[in-house]
Amino acid sequence: MATIQNPIIPGMAPDPSIIRVGEMYYIATSTFHWNPAIQIFQSTDLANWELIDYVLKKGEVNLRGTNTPAGIWAPHLSYDETTKRYWLAYSHMVNMAGREFNSDSYAMWADDITGPWSEPIFLTAIGFDPAIFHDEDGKHYLAILEWETREGYQAPGHIVIAEADLENGGILGDWHRINHGFTTRGCAEAPQIYKRNGYYYLLIAAGGTGYGHGVEIGRSKTVFGPYEPHPSGEPIITSAPRHLFSLGDPDAGHFEMYNPESVMQKAGHGSLVETTTGEWYIPHLMSRPLEGTLLNPLGRETSIQKMHWTEEGWLEMADGSNLAKMEIEAMVNSGELIPLSHDVNDDFSGDYDLRFMTPYREQENRWVNTKEREGHLRIYGENSFFSQINPAIMATRATSFNYEVQTKVEFHPDHYSETAGMGLYYDSNNWLYLHLTYSEEKETTVLTILQAKLGQRIEYPYHQLSIEEGSVELKLVYDNGLADLLYLKDGQWERFAEKIDVAYLSDEGVNGEPGEIGGFTALFNFIGSVDAHQRDSYADFDYYTVKNKEGNKGE
Repeated sequence: MATIQNPIIPGMAPDPSIIRVGEMYYIATSTFHWNPAIQIFQSTDLANWELIDYVLKKGEVNLRGTNTPAGIWAPHLSYDETTKRYWLAYSHMVNMAGREFNSDSYAMWADDITGPWSEPIFLTAIGFDPAIFHDEDGKHYLAILEWETREGYQAPGHIVIAEADLENGGILGDWHRINHGFTTRGCAEAPQIYKRNGYYYLLIAAGGTGYGHGVEIGRSKTVFGPYEPHPSGEPIITSAPRHLFSLGDPDAGHFEMYNPESVMQKAGHGSLVETTTGEWYIPHLMSRPLEGTLLNPLGRETSIQKMHWTEEGWLEMADGSNLAKMEIEAMVNSGELIPLSHDVNDDFSGDYDLRFMTPYREQENRWVNTKEREGHLRIYGENSFFSQINPAIMATRATSFNYEVQTKVEFHPDHYSETAGMGLYYDSNNWLYLHLTYSEEKETTVLTILQAKLGQRIEYPYHQLSIEEGSVELKLVYDNGLADLLYLKDGQWERFAEKIDVAYLSDEGVNGEPGEIGGFTALFNFIGSVDAHQRDSYADFDYYTVKNKEGNKGE
């Protein structure tokens, strides 16, 4: 029997929304402060997923100044069988200060999953996590969390549903508040509507996107409810199956719900799909903490569980439990499923790898390209990496706990405010940077280290090495929260610094918006450049590789 190994999309791939069109499956995931925004993955077997495109890639959204963990949240894919259009709804969380959570939600459509997509159509500012349901009668409905800010009221809010006006934007008629009695975990969000055998099913995420997370479900004969709860009174998928009553508690952490018997943690926020063979699956987010900690550097990843319908018309996991598994049964007739490699190997002989993303700002040819020097990625230096405006960073998602990142950079600075190199990046307040710069004391280019930890700038004054030729090969070895930094000399790798504690570069280790538990946007590996001098310097990167090692803890 073929099996699927979780996670199916490692690294930053949270809030998965799945659809099937014909024999092809697609998943959209959140991207927060990263551009291009909204990842689209494709699969034929539900086990192996390839990044094929992004939706927001032509300036449709401005992410400059985005605080952790705001930005683009919870995209929802749907397919209208009547018009044969793909629809995508998403939230742009623009403010989380004071727990006001100001979020604008939009919809876009396309005739093909890779676009071109329409201009964003404004839907609402009532909350976040919008989802569109296309009913059989041609009406469209919008389900979303109505964010609550008033003291003494249901926190963090209620699920609401209204008929959506997809032609002109907005809604038709009134919002209908769903008093979702099918959750005791609270923090109901990510509502999605499905229809089967005369019932409308409302799938939600509950318990907050932390260790108490789960997928819950209710059903109704009418789209506006009332929705009756699942007979178990518990999530149908979770990593923490013991009972949790937290209704009205907006806390997303729930560290007390950590399950020491499970590799997988935080299982929740899922979406439902029926296969071509009539089987049912729910992809959902999950996390894997570093061994011995509650820190999750890889952020929220995508996993999948096999489901089935009971004779009474309720959805549950195929094995009858609600505990999310790291290994599940594949579709019938799947054959052997050979896992895809998540290594990166780019020699910049053409366009750079699709997996490269940039925080806060767009990727534009004026500051990053493979055209000006053949076989190289040229990056023009701009803001300090503390900037949320114009950092010149090209990064890929970290996908394991044990890996090596390697590059070769040529750089000729003439000022100490010009730098270029590689490192680890979470957000503008948290990163590690091995780089070349100019030393006035040595009157030459040097290799050194700079670090940001919770917004504090940390120099490494005793780590300086002259690189007079201005070109060097660099390597970073990440091993379960520790980083070694190396450079190549006479064909041998020399250690420049070792066992730097970078475990804080994780969802729980960073300093997110006040009132939030750090972030939930995950660790990235990057190459980049800074020019806070004359903006006339650039770095040429000859190659970029990420090699994931065998035997990663947590897998």
